[in-house]
Amino acid sequence: MLQITTEQDAVLLPVKVVPGASRTAFVGEWDGRAKLTVAAPPEKGKANKEIESYVAKLLGLRRREVSVVRGLTTPLKTIRIEGITVDAVRAALKPARS
Repeated sequence: MLQITTEQDAVLLPVKVVPGASRTAFVGEWDGRAKLTVAAPPEKGKANKEIESYVAKLLGLRRREVSVVRGLTTPLKTIRIEGITVDAVRAALKPARS
């Protein structure tokens, strides 16, 4: 089960990122974290920006409401999401179908 928590008025989503994939997608769970493949290289923050954009689109939010707050240079990251509930995040995270 995903280890989603809250902080003040935001949801904290732990993620495991696999950069350089053919497409950006939520592909399941890994050790209590959401596992994301990212179609951007892990250089100069490109993968982090792609993650923020993808999660915002997935949840129907603006990109500025989603930010990587921990793990900027590692595959294990924490994403801060404003303007949404934990239940709504859980409902939106469904693995992509091949």
